[in-house]
Amino acid sequence: MNDAPALSFVIPAYNEAARLAPTLESVGAYFRDFAGGVEVIVVDDGSSDGTAMVAGKLVPTLARQGLSLQVLSNPGNQGKGYSVRHGFLASRGQVVLFSDADLSTPLTETPKLLEPITAGQYDAAIGSRDLPDSQIGVHQSALREFAGRCFNRFVRVLTGLKYADTQCGFKAFRRDVFLPVFQAQQVRGFAFDVEILYLAQNIGARVAEVPVVWNHAEGSKVGFNWRSVRPFWDVALLPWRWQRGGYAQVAAVPALPPGLTK
Repeated sequence: MNDAPALSFVIPAYNEAARLAPTLESVGAYFRDFAGGVEVIVVDDGSSDGTAMVAGKLVPTLARQGLSLQVLSNPGNQGKGYSVRHGFLASRGQVVLFSDADLSTPLTETPKLLEPITAGQYDAAIGSRDLPDSQIGVHQSALREFAGRCFNRFVRVLTGLKYADTQCGFKAFRRDVFLPVFQAQQVRGFAFDVEILYLAQNIGARVAEVPVVWNHAEGSKVGFNWRSVRPFWDVALLPWRWQRGGYAQVAAVPALPPGLTK
């Protein structure tokens, strides 16, 4: 579409009424002069605290700053992966960036994701908390960090992905390249990031992993759930599903030649 914005900023939200207003105000202030325009999409994942209502009240505020705000609602609590997919498929931006509602990665890190894509070097860029130049201000608990390392090792063995951190909630994608990937996405929970990166690897999409600043936010409802085996199960199914033709839609996308963009 000719009036498509340069950037879509997607925020999956589950019971985030308490902090969504300051988050959206920060987003509006940061992107108010962004070249090409920005649309903000909040996806309410069946919240019980009025998250969608809080977001809706901010529509005029963001409009005054030159941003459009769309509030989507899932049919009940479906999971973070479902929410991000919902937002991506509703987006119109040339680049789609998703961020956790707690802004654990500051908005000032946005250029680190956008520059590799707009320069034509990569089709996606993912924030990483585990590269040498990553900066962690407030850490998660030692147990949660240990569980995250175990999950990452499991991902590497099962999928062949070599990223230091697949689970940071700060990622950006070229919409034209990744639309068939998100259309084919099946994982609704926290392991959806792995599914997206696994499919990207299989079609030859170029993904940059970049170090970012990150701070754990108390009360965060997004991230790896160490108490559940479901993310491990979702990852284990990926190669099996691919081999059995479960991703026929994305498998039909021609591989991208090295050094070229689609």
